[in-house]
Amino acid sequence: MSGSNEIGPPGLSRRSLLAGAGLGLAAAGAVAAQEVPPGLPGDGPPESDPDFAGQDTAAPSPEPVAAPGQNWDWVRSQWALDWSWVNLSAMLFASNPRIVRNAITRHREALDANPVTYLEANQRPLQNAARRAAGQYFGADPEAVALTESTTSGIGLVYNGLIIGYGEEVLTTTHDYYVTHESLRLAAQRNGATVRRISLFDQAREASIPQIVGRLMGAITERTRVLALTWVHSSTGLKMPIGAIARALRGVNAGREPHKRVLLCVDGVHGFGVEDETMETLGCDVLAAGCHKWLFGPRGTGVVFFRPDALPRFSPTIPSFLAPGAYSAWLGNYDPGPNTGARMTPGGFKAFEHVWALNEAFQFHNMVGKAAIAARTRQLASRLKLALSQMPHIALRTPIDPALSAGIVSFDVPGLSADGVVRRLRSARIIGSAAPYLTRHVRLTPSFRNTEADVDFAVQVLADIRR
Repeated sequence: MSGSNEIGPPGLSRRSLLAGAGLGLAAAGAVAAQEVPPGLPGDGPPESDPDFAGQDTAAPSPEPVAAPGQNWDWVRSQWALDWSWVNLSAMLFASNPRIVRNAITRHREALDANPVTYLEANQRPLQNAARRAAGQYFGADPEAVALTESTTSGIGLVYNGLIIGYGEEVLTTTHDYYVTHESLRLAAQRNGATVRRISLFDQAREASIPQIVGRLMGAITERTRVLALTWVHSSTGLKMPIGAIARALRGVNAGREPHKRVLLCVDGVHGFGVEDETMETLGCDVLAAGCHKWLFGPRGTGVVFFRPDALPRFSPTIPSFLAPGAYSAWLGNYDPGPNTGARMTPGGFKAFEHVWALNEAFQFHNMVGKAAIAARTRQLASRLKLALSQMPHIALRTPIDPALSAGIVSFDVPGLSADGVVRRLRSARIIGSAAPYLTRHVRLTPSFRNTEADVDFAVQVLADIRR
């Protein structure tokens, strides 16, 4: 039951605080209600094309939701989670708030009742409404937003579509995830480019912004065309200073021809839905993210944001049924024109009830407020990090500084495996995870649907998990 204070084994209270842990932190900021904009206008393809029979008119209005103010209990009540568990695994695979669940159900039932006519009426309008909602949420041009199925598919589309010449280079790091490394390896096999990895630090917790920026800028050569980075590392929880990197990169690019400019491409999934940032404040050229993690959006959805002037450096991989004129170009046997976010959006029949419910996911976040969500997540993560840093038997791996961390809190219990610690936490009905890297760390990831009591209970259980 939402708001319950008792959880886990008998006699162990989530309300029990660790004495002297210094956990009093400020509450989150104000919350503002915002509307999801209507669907994007666009040129319809030939009427003979059955996949595009619907006109791109304004999308149906999402259901209204009362603004919660600063009532985090109300926010928590929007989930149907089993609250007898402390779910500190927001980074993995989301359950959805009520407004998203209802939207999925509404679209699914309408598709079940009459799939052809409902698809004809809504395929373009609702996908474009999702692109516009994503652009509004992240301060990006909606025409340069692509819809994908996940971070993995988005990263694959980005690097597979990268226009890069033989002998030119992509610079990445040893700290990045399998998806970035493998997508770059596969792309390099086809285009003859070079992929080079460098280390930015020895220990994430001791890393600094000048050190990270300095190592990256020092590693760029005349052949470098792309920096392939991750916003928040899912292994250690370190948040890369993307804004500082982007500012330093402007100096590198100042004297370069446009086609030789170094692009900053980011796997942004563990910052997207957590941080109060936009494409402009980050300064990157491309950011890919799944929407079924910290955004708590529909499962099987994702986005890729491009700076409009970066789009010519990429080409589509999968035919689009969303891009205006693409089908006409095929029928008329002519070039469809410059690349766009719609052309980078893979076509085909999909779980449309999930794609279309993205509108409500962005509506929910905008209503609660990006700044409020960021502050709440930072408050809970800091509460957890500060408590763990004071336990001699725990080795915290995530930086304490919020400038270098987000919602992921990684740590080790020396003498125990990460998987062993996760199992011990599960036995106390706490859901965490072990990082799927060569070096595995335990990860707990509080989000704005959690409470201080959730964090304190996890800390209390960890105090007794020793070798």
